[in-house]
Amino acid sequence: MRSNVVIWWILAVFFLICTVVYVGWGILGHLDAVQAGERTWNEAVEWPGAIALLFSTFMSAMIAFFIQKWHASQKGLELAADRLDADIDDDDPEMGEFSPWSWWPLVLGSAVAIGAVALAVGLFLLPLAAGLLVVALVGWTYEYYRGNFAR
Repeated sequence: MRSNVVIWWILAVFFLICTVVYVGWGILGHLDAVQAGERTWNEAVEWPGAIALLFSTFMSAMIAFFIQKWHASQKGLELAADRLDADIDDDDPEMGEFSPWSWWPLVLGSAVAIGAVALAVGLFLLPLAAGLLVVALVGWTYEYYRGNFAR
């Protein structure tokens, strides 16, 4: 677990360095226009990329902070994957129950895809996406209540 914390903090620092280099490179790339007074320094920066890199820094730091706090709440207990003397089957937790026959995740993904297309193309598709999303969520939630796999 400690190695995961270190990796995520390294990623946060890496993204922060990338952000600074990206913004600096953008300013230096348009330095002649900035010095000539044609542009200000903030017009020389490509802001969507800078914000995306900055948010990547924040997300990596948030994950590192969460894992660090979770590791501290476990009182330093190491996972089996972090121990050198562990066997493969020592770290075999129950991952939950999955339905390999279920078609509802495909319907749910289709609803989200139609919603994204609706935002890009035309809002007239948005009610269709919302209705399909509700049907998919209800179907996936209650798939064990009817049919062959009812309990």
